[in-house]
Amino acid sequence: MIEKIIKKLKNKKIAILGFGKEGKSTYRFIRKYLKDEEITIIDQTDIKNLDEQMFLCDKNVSFVSGNNYLDNLDKYDIIIKSPGISLNKIDTSKFCDKISSQMELFLSVAKDKIIGVTGTKGKSTTSSLIYEILKTKYKVLIAGNIGTPIFDLNIDEKIDYYILEMSSHQLEYLNSSPKVGIILNLYQDHLDHALTLEHYHEIKMHMFTNQNSDDYSIYCSSNDNLKKMINKKILKGKIYTVDVTGKDNNAYIKMVNNIVYYNGKKVFDTNIKRNILGIHNLENIMVAYLVGKLFDINDKDIINTIANFKPLPYRMEFVGIVNDIKFYVDTLATIPEATEEAINALADIDTLIFGGMDRGISYVEFIKFLQTSKINHFICMPTTGYKIGKELDQNKVYYTETLEEAVILSKKITKKGKICLLSPAAASYEYFKNYQEKGESFKKFILEK
Repeated sequence: MIEKIIKKLKNKKIAILGFGKEGKSTYRFIRKYLKDEEITIIDQTDIKNLDEQMFLCDKNVSFVSGNNYLDNLDKYDIIIKSPGISLNKIDTSKFCDKISSQMELFLSVAKDKIIGVTGTKGKSTTSSLIYEILKTKYKVLIAGNIGTPIFDLNIDEKIDYYILEMSSHQLEYLNSSPKVGIILNLYQDHLDHALTLEHYHEIKMHMFTNQNSDDYSIYCSSNDNLKKMINKKILKGKIYTVDVTGKDNNAYIKMVNNIVYYNGKKVFDTNIKRNILGIHNLENIMVAYLVGKLFDINDKDIINTIANFKPLPYRMEFVGIVNDIKFYVDTLATIPEATEEAINALADIDTLIFGGMDRGISYVEFIKFLQTSKINHFICMPTTGYKIGKELDQNKVYYTETLEEAVILSKKITKKGKICLLSPAAASYEYFKNYQEKGESFKKFILEK
């Protein structure tokens, strides 16, 4: 497979667009196999001076940086774009067919070994659970948006399957689709990148766009936005639907009266032992179960894997008990629907800490949800928290500038034996590098006396 990827890059005028984690991974990969190929690294930041050591012995690398770093992209043969780079403000018509990525290059040579997972929420949990289930029988690797660039993997013919978490940023310019494609849900998100909700949802559908009749298209029909998009498309793959509402009579795996049926046969009830809580995680479990069955994993191994699967960090993660208060961190809840799911899944929430970067998402329904909830204390943080807080019962609302202040306040106002939940319902970028940094800061402040 590596040879096929290298063949696509050889004797090409290569541009690496964006030099974060994935861009560096791309550079290392190319230089490992193509020592003398000309490479141009393009980033708004002056990479040469920032990471000078990396390029000391490389005479065949050049750099483009500054405010106009996106100019003249049409002069390259192939542009290997990092997911975080947005091209929504420039005309890409002259070079759109030259845009590639690690994901595109890998899919083009290893499609039949790839299980792709996307959705607005639940991607990492579902990808990880599928990985653990398939690992009981096959040699598998997991990568993509979950944190490991594909080119950092030990790409080997001996690997049976690759589970790739795929974000909208990674799907946007794809011309290939995986053998098994999974879309979990569609909500509002990344409107700062996609610009419109319709375009964001359309990008997600690239998971299925280039599939053929031998491929598998798995989606959750319980999500109205996703179902509407599916109804607009002609899917070429074999369709498998997952339903937690009991309303989809055609669902291949569905839940009716707390019993989960696979292909019309009862397989388990919703009281199954599991550490990941909530109806949304039950849906993720059903998707993973379906994939396990498609790959001939026996029920015993699937159920045992589900029972032992632990929540991933920052996803309704139990932090600990301090002052008889149970603290949970859910900083990956970057949209209101995810925070609603966390509130529904966790009983006895007395204090909710929320708020973050305003990306143009509507909070109308979220406000209604909070107004009718049984939560007694709302600690609102900039920027979205302040806007939402104005619409809530002011006897329950508190405003803090920093997360540290919010934690100190939560220890004073939360009733003993109850839960304090940090679930932002917004992105963390305004004051933190990412949701991980925000989550770690929360844990640190909790443990401080």
